[in-house]
Formats: sequence, C-alpha cells, structure tokens
Amino acid sequence: MNNNETYLYNTKPNKNTDFVIWMGFPGCYAFSMSSLGYLWMFKSLDEHEDINIERICSDTNITKYNPNDVKLFGFSFSFDMDFLTIFSMLEKYNIPLKSKDRTIEPLIFAGGPVVTANPEPYKEFFDFFIVGDGEDTNLTAVNICKKYSNRDEALKHLSEVEGIYVPKFSKNVKKLTKKLSECIYTPIISDKAFFKNTFILEMSRGCANRCGFCLASYNNLPLRCVSYDNLIKTIELGLTYTNKIALLGAQISAHPHFHDICGYIYEKINSGQNIEMSVSSLRVDAITPDVIKTLAAAGQKNTTLAIEAGSERLRKVINKNINEEQIINAVKLAKDNGMNGIKFYGMIGLPTETYEDLEATINLAKTIKTANKGFDVSFGFSSFVPKPNTPFQWIGRQSTKLLEEKANFVKKELHKIGIHANVSSIKWDYWQAVLSRGDETLNDFVLEVYKNGGKLGAFKKAAQILNTNTDCFALEDYTLDKPLPWDFIEMSPGKNFLKKEYKRLLSETT
Repeated sequence: MNNNETYLYNTKPNKNTDFVIWMGFPGCYAFSMSSLGYLWMFKSLDEHEDINIERICSDTNITKYNPNDVKLFGFSFSFDMDFLTIFSMLEKYNIPLKSKDRTIEPLIFAGGPVVTANPEPYKEFFDFFIVGDGEDTNLTAVNICKKYSNRDEALKHLSEVEGIYVPKFSKNVKKLTKKLSECIYTPIISDKAFFKNTFILEMSRGCANRCGFCLASYNNLPLRCVSYDNLIKTIELGLTYTNKIALLGAQISAHPHFHDICGYIYEKINSGQNIEMSVSSLRVDAITPDVIKTLAAAGQKNTTLAIEAGSERLRKVINKNINEEQIINAVKLAKDNGMNGIKFYGMIGLPTETYEDLEATINLAKTIKTANKGFDVSFGFSSFVPKPNTPFQWIGRQSTKLLEEKANFVKKELHKIGIHANVSSIKWDYWQAVLSRGDETLNDFVLEVYKNGGKLGAFKKAAQILNTNTDCFALEDYTLDKPLPWDFIEMSPGKNFLKKEYKRLLSETT
C-alpha cells in the first residue's frame, strides 16, 4: 500500500490467510492507477478476508509477498501488444512463459477485451482466461483454486465454469455479460496516477450504435446503463475525496439520464462548488448547449468527436449514421458554448473506402475551419484493423503501402488548410491485425517476437524465422463460411447476426 493512495473502501490489512494472488498490470504504476477495470477487480477480491492480494505493475520493484508464495497471477489484457510486457513480467519473477513448463509456479490467467475476443494466439502461455465481464467470475475462479491445490484438478473444475476458458480442457465457452446493478468507480485515488486524483465512474457499458468495425461495441452488447440514483450516489461519494471526476462509457451520451447528470453537475458548479469533470468522446448528435456548458464550466475546454469517415456514404457503410449537417452544427454549438477546440477521430482504410471518401474528409475539415475562425480543429486517425466478433471480421486490411500513401495524403492536405493530424503507425496496425485474427499457430510467433525485443523489426524477423504467412491474417478477405479461430466463444448476438450485418452494411456502397 502506497502512502499516496486513498482507499474508498474498508481494507483489511492483517488477514489470516496464506492464499496469495498477484494482480498484474502490463504497464507502469501511473497507468494502472487510471485503469478502472483493473482497480475494480482488485477491490472486489481485496474485500475478502481469505485472500491476500497485491497489485504488480511493469515497474514494481519491491513486492510485499514472496513470488514463491503466490498461488494465482492474473493479468489485465486490454491491448494486442500487452503480451510483450506480460512475458517480461513473468520472466522477472522466474516464471516459465509456457503453461506446460510450469509445475510449482502460480496458475497464470488473463481477462480483458483482447482475450475475450480471441485468446488463441496466447493460449499456450495462460492456464485459463476470463471471457467477458469478470467481476463475479474472478471470485469463483479464486475459490476453486483455493479448494483444489492440484493444478490439473483446479483447471478441470475451472473449465466447467461459465465464462472461463481453459485451453487444456478445450470446449465452447459462453461470454459472460453482467447486469450493471452497481456503479463501477475508482476504488483507490492516487496523486501518482496518470489522471491525477481523478475519480472515474462507469455510466454505461456497451454501445447500441454497433459500428461495423468496433470491438468495444460488439464485445459489450447489450448497452447497459447504471441507474440515475446510483450514479448520483457514486458522484457524491467521489466528490467527498476529490474535485476531479470523469464519466466513462463507450456511449455515455446514450444514457437516458446523461443530460440530467450534466444538469446536476452544472448546478453544483453554479452554486460555487469547484468541480473538474471530463467525459470520454461524445457522439455528434449528443452535442447540446447544456452538455457543452457543463463541460466548459467543469474545466474541459476541448472535446473529441468520433466521426470515423468524412463522407456520408462511407459512414453508412460502417453504420455511423450521422450526417454532415449534424457534424457542422456540433462544432458550432461547441464553439458558441465555451469550448476552445475539437479533435475529430477518423479511420483510414475502412472497407470500400476510396480517395473520394478521403477528399470528403478534407472538404469537411475545410468547411469547419472556414466557419470557425480561431477555433482549434485537429484530427487523429488510425487505420482499419479487422476485429473478431464484428461484422467486418471477414474483411482484410489494405496493403501497408497503400494505407501509408493514404495517411500521407490526408496529413498533407489537412496541413495545407492549417489543421494538425496525427495518424497511428500503419506498420504497427498491420501487426495488430495479425494478432487480432490470429490462431493457435501464432503462439510460437509471439514468443519469437518477444525474444527478439518486441520492436517492429522483431515481428518481421519472427515471421521469417518461423516461415509464418502473416498476410493471411491481416490482409485476406475471408469467406463467410470460413471457420474462425474464435468460433468456440459463444457471443450474443452471434455469428448469423454478424453475417447479416456484414451483407447489409456492404450493400450501402453506392
């Protein structure tokens, strides 16, 4: 326990148990303290008398518990490249990387969006995976591991639990979806966190808009919202510890009481309370004067809008049903109600994209810039990565050469009109696509990448050493009847629905 941490729940420092769990975060301490899911999982286990639990980050130097006493070592796995840090953390504590080489070491498991979507490229390194919402499953898993000290016996019983995938006892696994009966919030506030002394609360989970490429949407269906009363109670709890709050959710503006929450905060600020509030990106059609006034009053002077594509045709293809008039109006509302600037999120290389679509992005930017003198407009782009369990999982990426040409074109054209644009690394996005649609044959590949240092060159070198055709994962279009590595994970709404959406969206090409 660090003295810069404030716990918002009752801790039990002297527990009478020898059962030790490490909760691993594949990043530095500051990032871990701003990861809501990671901290909430820690809290949900830490509250139990019969579990000793410790947070372990990539920069942890001294541990409270001896590695030899640890029975379970769990990892948050949120980004495709997290495997590199996870491997280095296992090696740091002399734990063999592959499950088959471990005998007396702790059982190693992972949860999070990457392994919920497709755990197959990593299946040889973990003893089990939590698939879906893990708040309740984590405790079930811990109780089984406490009961059965024999590895195989514990894993056999774990494989019988809904929402747990044990590669050794392979079978179909149903993804768990939890009702949001409680509000998830930051249980430990720290001035060393990346978002310093910030109380984050989850307003909603999932997104009803279902963009064709979006893993965050499909991984978390259906959209679930925390009740208004619960949110108010949680906000009040947070404000007793800090004046900084952040509202989280893939689609917070779809919450039936989003405007009421903004009004509640605005009234508190108006009556003299010092509150700093931020929100994750807003939908264009959620930008209203009351929302912007609240954000401006709470100190958020810039906001982000995800428009994905500049042309209406392409927005229809990806199921982003907003028109140009709405986008232009949103910027005007933001400017007129106290914002200093807007950052747009876009994508390069979306299915059916042409240079005409990119030119539509430039023209839209020009229109916005011209109409809003002195207002800061910027763009951030990533390139399309096909993700499992989405309608676009069957569609491969365009070539790296073509995507880099498109990225350079967009940056250059936006620069001409005085708009700054960031584009994610096209080469890194390629390898992310390989991992996203990878199968079990990639286990030795990711190990080779790690052994060679994990930089861009290491991926290319690993593919050459192992003679792995990575283009078949990243660039190939799949037929709808092709068996997919992640088919054994039972998701709702299911593969037939995804096929229908795929056909429907790609029919929007004219």
